[in-house]
Amino acid sequence: MPQDPTADPVPMDGWLAGLLRWRRWLIAAAVVLVVALLAVALRSLWHEVSYDEVVAAIRSTQAVDIGLAVLATLASFAALSGYDHSSLRFVGVRLPWRTVAQTSFIAYALSNTIGLGVFTGGAVRMRLYGAAGVEAGKISRAIAFNAVAFGLGISVVGAAGVLANAPAMASLLRVPAWLLQVLSGTALVVLAMALAVDPARRPRWAARWPGRELVLQQLLWSVLDILASAAVLWLLLPAGSIPFPVFVGFYAAALVLGVISHVPGGLGVFEATMLVALRGLVSPEVLAGALVLYRLVYYVVPLVLALALLLLHELRHGVAAPVAAAAAGLLPRLVAAYALVVALVLMVSGVTPATQEATALLSVSVPLSLVEASHFLSSVAGLALLFVARGLLFRLDGAWWAALLLAGAGIVLALPKGLAWSEIALLVPLVATLLLSHRRFDRRASLLAMRFTGEWILGVLAVLAALLVLLFFAYRDVDYARQLWWQFEFDGHAPRSLRAMVGLALVALAISLYQLLRPNAPTPARASADDLRHAAAIVDAQDNADAGLALSGDKQFVFSGDGQAMLAYARQGRSWVSLSDPVGPEAQRRDLVWRFLALANDAGGRGCFYQVRPDNLPIYLDAGLRLFKLGEYAYVPLAGFSLEGKSRSGLRYSAKRAGREGLEFEVLPASAVPAVLAEMRAVSDAWLAAHRSAEKRFSVGAFDDAYVLRQPAALVRQHGRLVAFATVLETGTGQEASIDLMRHVSPMPYGTMDLLFVQLMLHYRERGFARFGLGMAPLSGMAAGPLAPYWHRIGRLLFAHGEEFYNFRGLRAFKEKFEPEWEPRYLATPGGVAPLLVLADIAALISGGLKGVVGK
Repeated sequence: MPQDPTADPVPMDGWLAGLLRWRRWLIAAAVVLVVALLAVALRSLWHEVSYDEVVAAIRSTQAVDIGLAVLATLASFAALSGYDHSSLRFVGVRLPWRTVAQTSFIAYALSNTIGLGVFTGGAVRMRLYGAAGVEAGKISRAIAFNAVAFGLGISVVGAAGVLANAPAMASLLRVPAWLLQVLSGTALVVLAMALAVDPARRPRWAARWPGRELVLQQLLWSVLDILASAAVLWLLLPAGSIPFPVFVGFYAAALVLGVISHVPGGLGVFEATMLVALRGLVSPEVLAGALVLYRLVYYVVPLVLALALLLLHELRHGVAAPVAAAAAGLLPRLVAAYALVVALVLMVSGVTPATQEATALLSVSVPLSLVEASHFLSSVAGLALLFVARGLLFRLDGAWWAALLLAGAGIVLALPKGLAWSEIALLVPLVATLLLSHRRFDRRASLLAMRFTGEWILGVLAVLAALLVLLFFAYRDVDYARQLWWQFEFDGHAPRSLRAMVGLALVALAISLYQLLRPNAPTPARASADDLRHAAAIVDAQDNADAGLALSGDKQFVFSGDGQAMLAYARQGRSWVSLSDPVGPEAQRRDLVWRFLALANDAGGRGCFYQVRPDNLPIYLDAGLRLFKLGEYAYVPLAGFSLEGKSRSGLRYSAKRAGREGLEFEVLPASAVPAVLAEMRAVSDAWLAAHRSAEKRFSVGAFDDAYVLRQPAALVRQHGRLVAFATVLETGTGQEASIDLMRHVSPMPYGTMDLLFVQLMLHYRERGFARFGLGMAPLSGMAAGPLAPYWHRIGRLLFAHGEEFYNFRGLRAFKEKFEPEWEPRYLATPGGVAPLLVLADIAALISGGLKGVVGK
């Protein structure tokens, strides 16, 4: 059952378009309605089911039934790999089945279990398919295709189940059978008609939809997945409880409500739906026990297997292929997810009673004080592990030590608290995984300095609320009295659990208050002259010319511990914006990303990265950031660049015409620029006045004397008069040069810009440089089609029709004349509404403030 985020729907006209515009509010209303209806329906079940009966039902489940459920789980995950295989075919990507199966398994194991933030299958696919060479835009479209296929499959299975078992379902739902038959039959007919439409006769908005063969293949995988996952739960019920076809219909309906609820894994909503729907066919306590085992078999077991798979890659890291190495890099994320599961188990154990057999044995062999202390401390250790899991996600060395100590303590405390062998069975793999993956937790940072987001704290509060409900459910037959707090007996499970619950609440409250009330970190000081010299030395020692924009004087720096790498950033509002990737050796880049995000978070800001390259995307995904394509950057390989050939005839004509116009070209080294600085400033001022514009900054060069004097300059003169110039960014390694600040007089002589670019490229080719950067073409290269994300659709719309705001198409067309290679650039930012706020702040940084955004 895939739990990846759903794709954006296809834009249509009329009432459907209006419906789509209101879909978020409709979804929220549906969630509230579903939860309210389920809460009302469950009130009567509350008194029909007892905790002891549920435990007895779990313990009575046969081992062979659990084994068959595991096999059905493997069949479901095998079908899920078919989802990915078909979706990659849809976007034109062919990968080895082993790579697809491995990525799919890890992605679904993680997203099914947690499904929030960085714990999503989309982030896993971005990392692993990206390591296999797939462009991020295609991965996004494949993820969207997966979500659409899941919706199609569950619709078919659910409608078929309802149609085949309408009388039985009607009696349970208390609606006419014919109504269910009409609704389900209509749904199947509509789906069949949609599949039967000739692709050549589809409407324009559906022209890019996949072909019929691919849709049928994806539908097959979806049906197999849903049937296999339904079989997992059905096999855990007593034989003959309910016919499988009837069960599948209710199962599909529960899945739909779980997805609509937007709760990770549909936890709680799915269970409540099944309990309400099947109360007349399966005894509630038996079904509740099966649902608990279902969560363990279908969710926890795959997570453990995914951890084992990643550990194998980790142990073979010396000879790992790129995809295997990328998979091993996911270890901290899965370790954090597994630690969350273990933490929840420890806390659930703290508010529920031990078995009678364990209580009897402990009463004759263990002091009561040790039992009481073990029970309380184990519960608190679970809560602590819940908070430490966030540090594991951030790869903190301190979090690794804390998790190891807490897991070890949990193992020691498991026996005296109640012979909790099941907890030991979960804790031992956690300890083993931590020991084998220690090198992945290499960030030396204080665990106490780590900040928790409001969402994380709310999540903890939700867990505590659920534990409180479970506490009252487990001990609903125990009358509350003040004396309960002070009862210390071996069979005093209710007082023991009550004290544990209060302890958990107090510890969580203390941590939350500390996090909410702690002061923000002081604002970093402005970059000094020594900082600029240090940054300049780092820039000169690497290959990317655009890193020279860090020296424009409007940025601050974060340096690596060894001083060999740095990150340049600026602040606007609450946004801390790093310009491109960290600069320096690869080993230091990851730590700089994490340090920068921590600095921003400590100051109450949001860290983000503007115009990052594809080869560093896994770092940002690991940090929990979302990626948005900004456009494509143009490089011209200089080894084969010349004006020869038919494709360069236009450039040859421009160069000859420029010569006839009396244009002359020269390149001055930085040491010779002071002599012509006044001429350049006059051209720059005239250019700004003609365009009625102020200087742009941050991601582009500005005419600042100190900055301009750092760089070589290319000049174009006409009869001795300066008519155009460009400053050039270059690196000391001789790998890349890039155009920076360009200005010209108005009117500009014909062919000036062509001459400037051509001669610059020929100049750097003769100097042995490998490539020349032409800069980014904003919003170009966006994905097309109905499954493209909204961000790409908006980008394509602006690229095609936004000439009034910016010359998008003209800029792309100008750079295409030089036959460049194009490389995508991305914005890495937190999710939610943060991307919109970040983009507004970046616009203000570039324009010199909010006033510059609305003006020129």
